[in-house]
Amino acid sequence: MTKKLTWIIWGLSASCLSAPVIASVLESPLGTNGIDAIKLHQTPYNLIGRKIAIGQVEIGRPGMFGWDKAVSKNRAISLAAVFLRNGPAKSNSGVDSHAYNVAGVMVSQDKGIPGVAPGARLYSSAVGSTKNMGQPEECLSAQHIALQNSGDVRAINFSFGEPLSRDPRPQAALDGNALLTLCVDWSSRVHDVLYAIAGNQGKGGIPIPTDNFNGMNVAFSSRRGGVFNKVDVANLAGVNQGATGRLAGKEFNIGGRRAISLVAPGSNINLLNADGKLNKVTGTSFAAPQVTASVALLQELGDRQLRKKQHHWSTDSRRHEVMKAVLLNSADKIQDSGDGLRLGMTRTLIDKQNQDWLASDAYKDPKIPLDAQMGAGHLNVFRAYQQFNAGQWQPSDVVPSIGWDYRTIDVGGSVDYSLAKPLKQGSFVAITLNWDRLVELNDSNKNQQYDVGENFRDRGLNNLDLYLVKTDAKKDDGVVCSSISQIDSVEHIFCPVAAAGNYKIRVQFRQKLNDATQPYALAWWTVPIN
Repeated sequence: MTKKLTWIIWGLSASCLSAPVIASVLESPLGTNGIDAIKLHQTPYNLIGRKIAIGQVEIGRPGMFGWDKAVSKNRAISLAAVFLRNGPAKSNSGVDSHAYNVAGVMVSQDKGIPGVAPGARLYSSAVGSTKNMGQPEECLSAQHIALQNSGDVRAINFSFGEPLSRDPRPQAALDGNALLTLCVDWSSRVHDVLYAIAGNQGKGGIPIPTDNFNGMNVAFSSRRGGVFNKVDVANLAGVNQGATGRLAGKEFNIGGRRAISLVAPGSNINLLNADGKLNKVTGTSFAAPQVTASVALLQELGDRQLRKKQHHWSTDSRRHEVMKAVLLNSADKIQDSGDGLRLGMTRTLIDKQNQDWLASDAYKDPKIPLDAQMGAGHLNVFRAYQQFNAGQWQPSDVVPSIGWDYRTIDVGGSVDYSLAKPLKQGSFVAITLNWDRLVELNDSNKNQQYDVGENFRDRGLNNLDLYLVKTDAKKDDGVVCSSISQIDSVEHIFCPVAAAGNYKIRVQFRQKLNDATQPYALAWWTVPIN
C-alpha cells in the first residue's frame, strides 16, 4: 500500500484497527459512503449529540440497562427513560428487538457499531399491543415523549405506522386527516419537534402517518459499488410508477402531494441485538432514525454556537422547520465533478428505474417540489453541518452564498434575500422553503394536552411560493427558477444558473387558508464568483 490509511474512529487510528474493522467502517451507513456522520464525531467537529434530547415511539420499546433483564449483559445503548404510553414502563415488559435495533441506530455507544448520535439523550415509549391500542394511544405516546426533558425534545422517530385497514374513518385514505397524522402535525408545531417517519414500503403496510405535512418521511437506499446511492426496490414506487386506481389514496397521498422527503441508508445494516450478537437489518425503520439522530448532531452544534453568543445565531436554530429545511437542502442529488458547480455533492442518487434527479418531474416541473421516490435526495449529515453552520441571515442584509433563516411573512407579501456575490455560470442553486400546516387541538377539557377521546381540527395549509430572481430585473420578468406547488408544505429549487450575475431569493405568500401571518424556514446553497 502506498497510501497510509488515516481513518480515525473513536480515538483509534487505522494502524491499530484490523482489516475487517476498517472494512466495516467503510461499509457503515455512517461513513463517507453513507451519511458521513463519523467525520462529525471526530475533531475538529466533536459532535455526538451531547445533551440533546430525541425521542422514539414504537409498538414495543428498547430494553434499558438496569431495568430489563434482556439487556443485562449489554451496555451499548444508554437510554434517558422508557415509558409505556404516557406512564412509566414496566420492568421486563414490552421490550422489543426491533425497537432496540432502531435505538441502536441513534445512540449506540459500541465502538465497532456506533450510533449516529451516541451522546444524545433518547426517550422511548412503547404504545403496547396493537390489539387494544390504536391511533389515540399512539398520539398520547408521541405527546408524552415530546414533553420529556422539560419539553425540550428536538426530534422524534416513528419506525412504525398504522394500516388504513385499521383506521375507523369510512373509506379512509391518505388525505392528511387520520387522527395520528393530525396529531403529528399538531405536535410538530405546538411542541416544536421534527418527526422523522419511516416511509411506507411494500404493498400495503403502514401508510399512516406518512400523509403528514410537518414532519419528514424517509425512504431507504441500498449500496451499489459500496456506496448508498440507489432507492431500494422494496420502497413503495412513486405515483407515476404503477399507482393503480386500487392503490391510489390507499398507498399514496391523494391529490398528488409528495410523501417522501429524504432517502437514508437502510439495506443490510449491521446492528447489535440486545444479547450483543450482530444482526443485519433492512427497511425504512432503520433509515428514519438516521435522520432523527442527525438532528441531534446539528442541534449540538447550534447550542454550542448559542452558548458562545456567535453572530448570526439565535434560538431559531432549534426550530423544527429550520432542521427540515437544512436537511432537505443539503441532500445529495448529483455527484459533483470536483469543480464545485454541483455544490460539492458526494453521490448521484438513482431511483428504482435507475433515473437520477435530473430526469425527474421534480426537476422539470416547478409545480412539483420533490421526487416521488427520492424526495430532495440522500441524507448527508456532513453537508447538513455545512449548511447549518453557515448561520442565520436576515433579508434586511445582503446574504452569503450559503445560509438559512426563520421568520414570518404576511399574506400578499414577499421577502427578498439578495445574494452578496454574483453566481457562477453553470453552477447549481439549491433552495428549500418549508412551513407548517395549521392543525389545532379540540381541547374539550381545556388542559392544553391531547387526551384519548379528543380530536383535531385541520385549518389547512397556506400557499407559499419560492423564486430565484435576477437582481436587476423588472418586477415580473426576472424569474430564473421557481417552485410553486399549490399542495405541498415544501418548495424546493435545484436548478442551474444560465448566466453569471447578481441574484436574489424571493419568498411569496400567495394564498391564505388559515392565518394571515405564516412562519417559515428557508435554506440556500449557491456557488459565488470569488
